[in-house]
Amino acid sequence: MNKKLIILIVFFVLSRFPLSAQQWGDYTFYSLQNSTTGVLLDTNQAVFKTWNFTGKTGYASYVLPGGVVLRPVAKTGNSFTGGPICGQVQKVDWNGNIIWDYTYSTSTYCSHHDICGMPNGNVLLIAYELKSAEEVTAAGSNTSLIMWPDKIVEVKPTGLNSGEVVWEWHAWDHLVQDVNPNKANYYPAVKDHPELLNINYKTAKDWMHVNGIDYNPILDQIAFSSRTFSEWFVIDHSTTTQEAASHTGGNAGKGGDILFRWGNPSAWGQTGTAILNVSHDAHWIPEGVPNAGNLVGFNNGGTSSFSTVDQIKPLMNGYNYEREAGKAYGPTTFDLRHIANGKTTNMGNSYQLPNGNMLVCIALSGKIYEINAQGTQLWTKTLSGSLAQAFKYDTCHVKYPAPPIPTITNSQSVLVASDASSYQWYKNGTPIPAANAKTYAANTEGVYLVRTTDALGCKYSYSAGYKWSTGSTGLANVGLNQKPQMYPNPSTGFFTLDYPQLNEHTYEVSIIAIDGSIISTVKNINKFDLTGLTPGIYFVNLSIDGLGSASTKIVLQAN
Repeated sequence: MNKKLIILIVFFVLSRFPLSAQQWGDYTFYSLQNSTTGVLLDTNQAVFKTWNFTGKTGYASYVLPGGVVLRPVAKTGNSFTGGPICGQVQKVDWNGNIIWDYTYSTSTYCSHHDICGMPNGNVLLIAYELKSAEEVTAAGSNTSLIMWPDKIVEVKPTGLNSGEVVWEWHAWDHLVQDVNPNKANYYPAVKDHPELLNINYKTAKDWMHVNGIDYNPILDQIAFSSRTFSEWFVIDHSTTTQEAASHTGGNAGKGGDILFRWGNPSAWGQTGTAILNVSHDAHWIPEGVPNAGNLVGFNNGGTSSFSTVDQIKPLMNGYNYEREAGKAYGPTTFDLRHIANGKTTNMGNSYQLPNGNMLVCIALSGKIYEINAQGTQLWTKTLSGSLAQAFKYDTCHVKYPAPPIPTITNSQSVLVASDASSYQWYKNGTPIPAANAKTYAANTEGVYLVRTTDALGCKYSYSAGYKWSTGSTGLANVGLNQKPQMYPNPSTGFFTLDYPQLNEHTYEVSIIAIDGSIISTVKNINKFDLTGLTPGIYFVNLSIDGLGSASTKIVLQAN
């Protein structure tokens, strides 16, 4: 072939399909710290879209499915100071309209650093809470000082400027000390209690400095990173708030105690090599991405000259993490490491992508770049300013909302998922092989959930965990000892709910469509007129205060 022709063909291919075509997705998103804008870059790193915000960006901002930006705001006038103080969180739609603007800041607590959007629309916040010097010494500290231990709260948006804290976890409820047997939280040896936090480890006002947070819907667990401790932690979210303050309850059976910690065994008096040296951005690799289920974090001091992105595969047994007695949690070192193209002493993140690529953000230099699975850099862009984190999305994510959260009902020990385009069932956090139908016949006790997609297949959606045991007859997650009855069933519209203890307790009833959307929720009402709804199958969830909840199925017929 003529050499000139070959050159022309190569030039044509490169011009139509540049090296950047190896990158994944359609957009890179960022919002510089203390800026009032959010930016989507296209695959040529040109600005595709800009949001103009009210209030400065406090830390990492995200684009939720459907093009809604979730962002922490650096609210003015907070009672707390120091590392990225926020005190406010917003949701901003594609057109720049604020659809939720919530303040979480008082004289005794204040949100800071990272946030995490949950599949149910709620948001996880990291927050400082104030403890007096007297409380600190009473808790077993050998130093008298005011402290700001961290807590994690789940907030449910309830209006444009309102929210309800529906779950919370406090580090203060899970302390240990081996200094003074006459004070609280005393155990003879801190190293025997990795499930607790040593109040005398690097005691300071900003004690833990939790900076990154993530939620795993399959395990119903939360991961977070601590700068001071140089560790990644995992706690159980399947608990109630009361259980989260204790040492029992939840899927793992350990209440709010630490289920797993990794990176710096000396933080709990254990021997072993410290791998993490200041860490941010602890998160799980999600399903649909290579190495799904691994924990990843940004190791700011990974080497003397460069930050690193470190990745581990914890050894699990159901909802718990295995550890050999007298040793730190494994692995003893990272399973995978990427030496970053630069170093940042603060902030930074990585984002693992479905084709095996990875986006890396070197925070203080404002550098973003993408590498492929072989570690080859595909592109880079340096911004003017500090950038806590950056992310990549495809058009499907940006354009379309996530599919409805599936529901599970029980029909004679056959678990039935709400309608979807695809299904995958799990038991105790592990996929069940070949369980890809709308139904699954449960035969062993455990917590079951189902993953679904809609026709677009953009995103996975996960149900809540469903506790099943021999003899289950339609009971949902917790509590009620029999199935509620709706009669007549089927009906052309008028139903009456019957349950033995309705007259003795406060109760709440939700009518749920087969796609998982909540039609209505009422309190202390047991008669329903559903004639205005489309005929079909619906679910009724009864929740009785102090007893628990249960679900049943109804059929609404046409008149």
